[in-house]
Amino acid sequence: MKINILNLSFVILSFASCQMHTDKIDREALVKRNNPSVTQFDTLASLSVGNGRFAVTVDVTGLQTFPEQYAAGVPLGTQSHWGWHSFPNPKGYKFEETLESYDFGHWQAGLYSVQPKPPKNSDEMARFTRQTEAVNYFRANPHRLHLGVIGLELLQADGTQASPENISDIRQQLDMWNGQINSSFTIDGKTVKVTTACHPSVDRLAASVTSPLFREKRAGVKFRFPYPTGQHSDDACDWHSPDRHRTTIIEQGDCFAVLERNIDATTYFVKIAWEGEQTALREKSPHYFVLETSSDNLSFTVDFAPMNNAVEMNNAEINETATATTANNATTADKTATADKTATANNVATADMAATAVAATEGTFDETVQQSQAHWRRFWEKGGAIDFSFCTDARARELERRVILSQYLTAIQCAAPEPPQETGLTYNSWHGKFHLEMHWWHQVHFALWNRTEMLKPSMEWYKKVEPVARKIAERQHFEGIRWMKMTDPSGREAPSSVGSFLIWQQPHYIYLAELIYRQEPTRETLERYLPLVLESAVFMASFASPDEANNRYVLKGCIPAQETLRPDETVNPPFELSYWRFALSLAQQWRERAGMERDAKWDDIVNRLSPLAEKDGLYLAAESAPQTYHERRFTSDHMIVLGAVGILPQSPLLKPDVMRRTFDWIWDNWNWDHTWGWDYPTTAMCAARLGEPEKAVNALLMDKQTNTYLPNGHNYQNDRLRIYLPGNGGLLTAVAMMCAGWDGNAIPTPGFPKNGAWNVRWENLLPLP
Repeated sequence: MKINILNLSFVILSFASCQMHTDKIDREALVKRNNPSVTQFDTLASLSVGNGRFAVTVDVTGLQTFPEQYAAGVPLGTQSHWGWHSFPNPKGYKFEETLESYDFGHWQAGLYSVQPKPPKNSDEMARFTRQTEAVNYFRANPHRLHLGVIGLELLQADGTQASPENISDIRQQLDMWNGQINSSFTIDGKTVKVTTACHPSVDRLAASVTSPLFREKRAGVKFRFPYPTGQHSDDACDWHSPDRHRTTIIEQGDCFAVLERNIDATTYFVKIAWEGEQTALREKSPHYFVLETSSDNLSFTVDFAPMNNAVEMNNAEINETATATTANNATTADKTATADKTATANNVATADMAATAVAATEGTFDETVQQSQAHWRRFWEKGGAIDFSFCTDARARELERRVILSQYLTAIQCAAPEPPQETGLTYNSWHGKFHLEMHWWHQVHFALWNRTEMLKPSMEWYKKVEPVARKIAERQHFEGIRWMKMTDPSGREAPSSVGSFLIWQQPHYIYLAELIYRQEPTRETLERYLPLVLESAVFMASFASPDEANNRYVLKGCIPAQETLRPDETVNPPFELSYWRFALSLAQQWRERAGMERDAKWDDIVNRLSPLAEKDGLYLAAESAPQTYHERRFTSDHMIVLGAVGILPQSPLLKPDVMRRTFDWIWDNWNWDHTWGWDYPTTAMCAARLGEPEKAVNALLMDKQTNTYLPNGHNYQNDRLRIYLPGNGGLLTAVAMMCAGWDGNAIPTPGFPKNGAWNVRWENLLPLP
């Protein structure tokens, strides 16, 4: 295939936008002045270390000593991108049981995986009950695992377990420049000091604990392993089912032990390695181990690893069936074959893990800390940077804090080979599954901050699940591939009466691929992403319905990003119309870059897409919602109409004066108490493009609960979502755009006021399209 590298004007623009100040920012000072410190128990202020694929969150002791007390705050999680589990399926639920037929006036009725409504006829109750159970099973399975609690075993002088009330003189700081947490506290007047770090390239936690309590037999390091809960939003720890899983020492030496974890069909391994001759690991009770020493210092590492091929085997099984019967529904012969495969893989994995356990002596605490320090210094030195220290607006200090902490949090929790869940690797929300409509919010900023290497891994996941996405489109009688909303590493769609009708995740792949290409306009980049760019666009073209009576195309039978609208009544939501035009136009550019002819149908759709519907000089939530400004459900949730000029560039589908009036109405009248964390960056980006920098800043710092940033930098939403990483990612995207601008912008730092109070210094950022 012939490849042409075209349209390089944006590369020149991007280069010109990379730095606006000749004085280089002191990045070390910038980061260190924003290191969070903790001096008291605060269950919303727990701190984390991680590498983007694996993360551990700790309490004020520097480890996970009091997980129960933090369960309703920011939980003390140990999670990885590969750690998943499914409960047994003894009733043999089939994914097909979650499907219902809907006819939205496309070509013919399609099958959607939904949560059923109670029947009016009592004769249908048995079917409804069974379908509901199947839906609940596939929503909750698979779910993400808590891999294990690593905490301090602390005793008071009288031999009783210490509680948070016994801890005093707390001094804890997250050193983001070096990627480590330094903690100290006292108990009965005895000091305990802890240093905690995560290896940047393997799933390893390292810690060093110093205290005279070790010699007094009043301190140790405990390792506890829970059964999963499978709940929607919690710390994933069931401490009341010890008989439903196994934790076995399968290999042990003088300075290490390898544990095998068996949870139903899931197996993974934990290697604990320690330093010092007077140290030993003992099993206190099932799933509970304690590491003890007679020295004043105990340094150790904990490595986590999945069973070899476990994830691949599970994905292959799901992809083969796609709409999928579980192993429990297979024939007897299939079950036997599956069991033989599992046993073989298990034996190979156990042998491999045991063989490497003795050899892996290089994984010491010191080595891990050195690797962490080198990694984080590279991270902070090479990407973008924004310095607010020359600003005189009193709010600038808080904005800088949020920006620095958001960079750290997204780096440790959102750079895995799959898109991240909304609560990252801290605790489960939506059963630990990830939402593809949030992928833009989680990772666009990596490209704008010149850290595209952190975006690329998750883009490869789309290739793995392409067969599943294609089958979704096929059962709904569309062409191409339809990206799912709520899913897991296998790509299986989670049943949902909202998610199955969402469409705004569909163009994300095209947008993300374009951001990568803008930085790396090479043949390799083009060939890597072109197939799925085109197939994503094929679905979009298939989904757009011709309305020949009015000489246009419409979007219908969907739920827009503003999820208060209903699929059976929604026609032409404004953001989705704008996104369809933007992404189909980009896909045509990709065809031309590849030496292909433009697709005539795509051009026809782009040229005849419905303009954004308006009434009384304001844009509506949908053409089908003329009552938008008189009904509360249309003025709550996401004000996504603003994304049509903010997330996206100005489009011929809309009028600038109408968008400006719409923005002003939303600013003054929206139900801001019913919004989400990324709504504020959405508003800020729209304000910036409309030439309202004061409102752009005010949006980012609006005093609302869902725009709260905790001491650890997490974006708090409510009692269920105590952290919300799309808010952090959205903030980083917005401030990058407010500094570097967008294609065609000629105003320096266009998103900040030119009133002398916002002297923002920045470097190495890239503009939005």
